[in-house]
Amino acid sequence: MTVDYSCAEGIAQVHLNRPERLNAVVPALVEDLLAAFARAREDGARVIVLAGRGKSFCAGHDLKEPVPVETEEQTRARLERIQDVTRAIRDFPGIVIAAVHGYALGAGAEFALGCDLVVAQTSAEFGFPEVGVGLSVTGGISSLLPKLVGLARAKEMLLLGERIHPPRAHQLGLINSYALNHEKHAMKLARRIAEQPPVAAGLAKRALDLGLDSTLEQAMATEVDHAIVTSLSGEGDEPREEFGRG
Repeated sequence: MTVDYSCAEGIAQVHLNRPERLNAVVPALVEDLLAAFARAREDGARVIVLAGRGKSFCAGHDLKEPVPVETEEQTRARLERIQDVTRAIRDFPGIVIAAVHGYALGAGAEFALGCDLVVAQTSAEFGFPEVGVGLSVTGGISSLLPKLVGLARAKEMLLLGERIHPPRAHQLGLINSYALNHEKHAMKLARRIAEQPPVAAGLAKRALDLGLDSTLEQAMATEVDHAIVTSLSGEGDEPREEFGRG
């Protein structure tokens, strides 16, 4: 399994578990992650803590995997399935806390920033390298990121692909807090939230998300269109080969 799951006292712990690849995203990981969210719902979890095994939270799409040979319809279905992770986070009736260490890049940053709260380890790195490797964002971040940091900063982050470290990420509003032991801190927050009246906590999340998400689905549809264009353009061939040699 590419995702570990456990649940106790109303708190589900979900760990991405491809440590040999820095938890980079492949279809199996997406399916296992969605299954973990469904299981947390079935178990009646009030809070999910989403973290990663090994040296990083998630280094983004696995660019060392062979480029899939697929039709445009198959590409669209694959990308929309990745977007289902954002939908699962948003649709979960409880609260989802990302506990981030190491790299949270590309899809990894999208997974984290789609959560309700984000706690980072002091050495974590956030970033969106897609443009630099000829790809496009896909996880709703074209809607979420400008609302978190403002349009100018969002464009800067996507166009330059620079790494953002926790002090700066906190200043920009990307994360809620950072600590040496990020998972311990995330679990502390999870226990506090799990003790809150569950209906009230869920409604507080829903009320804020309804205001935020009014155009999220439209943004994600546009992202898929753009990702298909970039995947067919050939611009990413050389950067992918360079990455694979790294």
